[in-house]
Amino acid sequence: MADTVIRAENLGKKFIIGHKIERDGLLREALTTGARAVWRKSADLLRGRSLPAGDRLEEFWALRDVNFEIKAGELVSIIGRNGAGKTTLLKILSRITEPTTGRVEVKGRVNSLLEVGTGFHPELSGRENIFLNGAILGMSRGEMRRRFDEIVEFSGIEKFIDTPVKRYSVGMYVRLAFAVAAHLEAEILVIDEVLAVGDAEFQARCLNRMSEVAGSGRTVLFVSHNFAAVTALTRRSIVLQGGQLTFDGAVDAGLAHYTSTLAKSGSDRDCGHGKNATLITAKLVDARGVPTERFAPGTPLRLHVVLETTGMPGMSLEAILRDQHNLPIAFYSSAALNQVSLPARPGRYECILSLDAYQLAAGDYGFDLQTTHTNIIVDHRVDSAVRFSVDACSPDGIAYNFRQDLGAGHLAMRLTGPLEFVPAGSSGASDDPQPAFQSG
Repeated sequence: MADTVIRAENLGKKFIIGHKIERDGLLREALTTGARAVWRKSADLLRGRSLPAGDRLEEFWALRDVNFEIKAGELVSIIGRNGAGKTTLLKILSRITEPTTGRVEVKGRVNSLLEVGTGFHPELSGRENIFLNGAILGMSRGEMRRRFDEIVEFSGIEKFIDTPVKRYSVGMYVRLAFAVAAHLEAEILVIDEVLAVGDAEFQARCLNRMSEVAGSGRTVLFVSHNFAAVTALTRRSIVLQGGQLTFDGAVDAGLAHYTSTLAKSGSDRDCGHGKNATLITAKLVDARGVPTERFAPGTPLRLHVVLETTGMPGMSLEAILRDQHNLPIAFYSSAALNQVSLPARPGRYECILSLDAYQLAAGDYGFDLQTTHTNIIVDHRVDSAVRFSVDACSPDGIAYNFRQDLGAGHLAMRLTGPLEFVPAGSSGASDDPQPAFQSG
């Protein structure tokens, strides 16, 4: 199609990673392995390949058989767990690295912000780096002069614009880098998770700017784990899992698909351990203590948690309730909200978190669990530790099913008393006919 600006066909990227082999100290084995390594590295050097370190090499496919098309003016989010291949894909689209298999066609200039300091020379000032980035994109000095004031104003670092960027804080780096990326004349804007470094006010400005960029007919590719931002900005999502494209469609459906993959991978994954407390198991249980994957609105929400602790004082157990788009909607902390810390004696413990009887909308939900020290330092965290579903939300058996996908929220609110409509003025309210507030 004429308006297609990015086309990927059977795209794949392979890396060679090395592993160190522990030896028992035999001289013959050491000499043999060393000779093989020297021969292999010599061959790679002659062929112009990189030289991976390690005694044993392994092929790792960061991307495999990825196919998609993106049209001009689209706002597309790329979603996936850490290691799914998102950044590798963006680097290929930004022409930073070459694919191993397949091909990608990109029409127009690409301006990318993949990590803090991308495209900046540390010894140059902010002013000089702005003009350097414009020259790389092929813009004239006159064009850069016309845009310079707008870029500096957006970044909010006017006072330090002539300071070498090596002296910038991470926040200043990000502010200037995004301002440059978003205001230069490139047809495609690529933004990675780097925006998470900025404060809330700057992130909101960035999202507004990206919407303006897309509104002008340019294309935006956005990678973020902030699903509220993803939902607000994009209309289409591409989901990557293990280097493969598993979904391409509407953003709401894409987030639901991604969340379902978390649930499937949660039962057999290695969740690691903390320094002072480790979450062992967690499950949703009914009133009899029987594990379940269904929650009935209006009944207590019960979590059975098993954990180990070293007895460190000030440790807390915390739970974050998330909706089907993985957005946080409720929070609990044993220490902050109940003043109950984990036991001071080392050992393995179990507990029941009996939470409020929420009228949760129908749909899928999940709990992230974590242990923290003094409610600040996360010691051990397990995302999507518990997954469950609500089949129907019909308070008091009414003939209405309140669902998440209606877009009206997650909780059905109920009245504490009867609802009555009486003639105005008869309830003792003011007889003043003027409204209490006016719009506009």
